[in-house]
Order: sequence, then C-alpha cells, then structure tokens
Amino acid sequence: MRLRALLDTDALGLRLLGGEDELDRTVRGVMTTDLRDPSRYLSGGELVLTGLAWRHDAADSEPFVRILVGAGVTALAAGEAELGDIPEDLVVACARHRLPLFAVNESVAFATITEHVVRQVSGERAGDLAAVVDRHRRMMTSGPAGGGPDVVLDLLGSDLDLRAWVLSPTGRLIAGPKVSGPPLSPELCARLAAEHLAATRTGRRGPHRVAVGTTTYSLFPISSAGRTASTTPARDVRGCVLSDWLLAVEADAGDWPAERLDLLYGVTQLIAVERDRRDAARTVRRRLAQEVLELVQAGAAPAEIAARLRVAAPVLLPGLGAAPHWQVVVARVEWEAEAGQSGRLDGGAVAQALLEEILVDPLATGPEHSDRIAVAHTGDEAVALVPLPAVSTEHDGSESGIHADTLLAAVRDPLTAGLDDDGRLTLGVSAAVHSAEGLRGALEEARHARRVAAARVGRVCAAGHQELASHVLLLPFVPDDVRRAFTARLLDPLRDYDRRHRAELIPTLEAFLECDGSWTRCASRLHLHVNTLRYRVGRIEQLTSRDLSRLEDKLDFFLALRMS
Repeated sequence: MRLRALLDTDALGLRLLGGEDELDRTVRGVMTTDLRDPSRYLSGGELVLTGLAWRHDAADSEPFVRILVGAGVTALAAGEAELGDIPEDLVVACARHRLPLFAVNESVAFATITEHVVRQVSGERAGDLAAVVDRHRRMMTSGPAGGGPDVVLDLLGSDLDLRAWVLSPTGRLIAGPKVSGPPLSPELCARLAAEHLAATRTGRRGPHRVAVGTTTYSLFPISSAGRTASTTPARDVRGCVLSDWLLAVEADAGDWPAERLDLLYGVTQLIAVERDRRDAARTVRRRLAQEVLELVQAGAAPAEIAARLRVAAPVLLPGLGAAPHWQVVVARVEWEAEAGQSGRLDGGAVAQALLEEILVDPLATGPEHSDRIAVAHTGDEAVALVPLPAVSTEHDGSESGIHADTLLAAVRDPLTAGLDDDGRLTLGVSAAVHSAEGLRGALEEARHARRVAAARVGRVCAAGHQELASHVLLLPFVPDDVRRAFTARLLDPLRDYDRRHRAELIPTLEAFLECDGSWTRCASRLHLHVNTLRYRVGRIEQLTSRDLSRLEDKLDFFLALRMS
C-alpha cells in the first residue's frame, strides 16, 4: 500500500508534518519501537511507529532519523500522547533526510494503525489469506458473535489447510481450530511452549521448528504491539518471552516462500491485538488488588479492607452468593546480572504476568470467566489475591484452594526453559483466610513461604503454608558452611565408625529418634534385642559426647540428620 492511502484513511487520524512529495512511497510492513537504534530489526519499507521515549533532548532526533533512512524505512509516525506536539527538531531532521513524518493523534492506538497496515499489506501480497484479514473485525470482537482468535484459526484451516493453535508461554491452550483432527494434548502444549521459549532465549529468529514423532510444528511468536522477542534488546528478551503468546502451526515452515511467512507473521500481529485487549481487561482487577495490597501493608483497619473486598468480590466472582474466602500468592522473578552489572535484576512486572497466567482457572469456560485473579506488583514481587468460594467453617479452606505442590506441576518445564540458566521463579502460597483481619497475616505467610521456596534448588520452586509450621521454616536459611560444620561435628564420628565396623549407628540413630526414644518400639523395628540397641545408643553417645535422654541433644541429632 502507499502512504497516500494511509493519509486518506480518516479513521487513522494521521496528520502529515512533512514529506508531501514522497506520498507515493510503498509501505511493506509496520514496526513499533522506542529504541534509539532499531536498525538491526528493520528490513526496509516499514512504517515506523514511535512514542518518542527514545528522545531525551533535541540532539537525539538527527541520529534517530539518519538510522531509519539508512535502513530504508518508508515513513515515520510519531505519537502525540507522550509529548503533545511533535518536537520541531524531529520535523527538521525528517525534512533534511526526506523522510515523510506523520503525527498520530493521542486518541488513536498504535494497534489500530498496525491492524490497518497488516490487513492492507497482507491482502495485497497474497490472496490466500484475504478472507482472514477481511474478517479481522469479527475475529477481534468478544462474545459468541466474534469468536476471538478461534475465527482466524478456523479460516487458516479452511483457506490454507493449516491447523494452528494459540498457546500461552506456560503451554496453556488459549485458542484452537474447530476443524476435524486430534487436539493438542496438555503434554504436547507444554513441550511446544518449552521448545519455543528455549529457542527464543538463544536469540534465533522464528519461526522455530519442532519435530514430534513424524509431525513438524512451526512456532511463531505473538507479541504486544508488533513487538517480537527477536526485535527486543537482549537485556529485555528474558522478560518478554515469558509473557508472549505463540502460534503453533502443524506444518514445516522451513521451505515456505517469504510471502507466506509474511502472511503468518501478519496473522500473529492480528492475534496480538486480541492479546492486548485481554491484557487491558485485567486493568480493573490489577487496580483492585493494588488498592487492597496497599491497605493491608499500611495497616489499615479491617473494616476499610473489608469494604474494598466487597467491591472486588463481584468483579472477581460474579454471581457468588456469599462473601468468599481468600488466599494470597506471592511470586518473584529474579535474573542474574549481566556482565558489567552488579547484583540481580528483578522483574515485578514479569512476575505479575506469570502469576496471572499460572492462576488462570483451566476449568472455566470463556476468557471472561477463566481470568478472575487480581494480581498487583510492588517493587520486585507480585502479589495475587485469589478468591475462593465460601467453605465450611470447620475447615480452613485450604483443601479447596491453591496447593503449592501442584501449582507449578504443569508449567515447570516451559518456565524452566524460558528462565534458562540465569533466572528463577519462586512462589509462596498462604492458607485461606475468612475475613479482612486475616489478610495481613496471609500476606506475610505467603512471603515467608516464598523465601522457603527460594532456598531450594531449581529454576522454578514453590512452597505452601503447611511448610511453615515446623523446623522446615528454619532449615533453609542456615548458611551452607554452618550446616556442614554442624552435621560434621555430630555425624562424622558415627559415619567413620560405621565404615570401619559396619555397626549401622546412623540407621540406629534415625530409628531411635523416629520412635520417640522408645527402646521397645525401636528394637522391634530394627529386629534387635533391646540390649543390642542399648549398646549401639551407648556407642553413639560415647562417640559424640551427647546424651540421647536429653531433649536438646535429641533435637540436635534430628536437625543434623535433616540437614545432611
């Protein structure tokens, strides 16, 4: 399409600031960027959309325009939402380099322009996807009349004979075709997501191809506002790949012509509009969670917190007859610092997006019912307020709520691949609470549980409130060198003796403690005479200078065995 056609489209609200003689230039694509130097992501012929976040002063405009012209960009469109009127220095730089410049009214979203350009360019490049882009409006409308991404997937099947699915980064099936054929299993969805995240973290440009048996799948990234992981600086790739959807196509795209690949990338941009719409729909829930979190952390009166919860309940659980119970889940994503940086890079916003994805109800029908979790993020952590249906007062509600041991079971492999070898996701889950008075305790409980999870080995770890009621709460925080010294002092003499004499003092000690010091029960369990047991326990006390009749010494041995 030509620039003149864009200017003549009133719905786009474009205002020409310079380049009247260049309006017959051809637009072959669209890219949204606020990078100072986006040249490596440009192939020529693009309409570049920018919010001007790259501009700090007037001196920045000239080099930015020079880079765009060198990359063969067709035109530049700058948004007025951030700075109001487009800076004069940018107008002058574009005029000097004969780069057409448009102003985008603050009432017009970049996604609207992206949608229009993709629809026009795709329609001009090939006819086999014309039906898809012509029905874009219907695809993006919500409810039964629109159908969301499912419509474009059905059309890919009917028009191009391609079976395709939209997956979340955790492997959750977001949309799929209704045409005949076997559905994707949850295990296959998780594997495709893991392969996609692992490939994206290497920096390779998609589509990524994965062979599963005799079937090859091609994986295309679906990113917000035309952004893809391959057009994002390496520092930011780590976060964006954990929140982007992907399009899995049952076909080998390795030998596709460029035009067909462009069409599929155009489809991902169309679906990205739906992704952005769903993300925007979370705004109210996020705000409610933020308000409740701020009240809880500020020590507000329970009545004030309860009032906010009464506002939140209809939004999160519409139609619920009774006030729900609540659980709190705390998550943190941490990245190892890159070369030349110190400390760790925290990702509160990434943790928020992941927590929203992990806590989606897989049994609910429709996006408006499956996405009810309110998640806020403050600093480097995300906090989810999870509503539960009212349960019997005889229980604490945890049985019907979220369990830390199963929370990550289905998403551990994909997220581990996305975190690669430099990131960690840790979560803590509180018990269910019945009133506003319990929320502050639940928040602290979830934070403590997350710290227990952080002390474990693994890229993706979770811990629940059940683990905070015993020594398990304390052991993970003992420094490694202290652990080694403590266990060596108590247990090494016994291990050495066992190696020399095969006396089985360590197994005897374990059984003695598990039997609460009962001579009869322990002897029966070990199939020993009581006198033999007394001899072994005496030898343990002699070698360690401890007395197993004393509670303190029993406790020391118990902890040493648990830490060994």
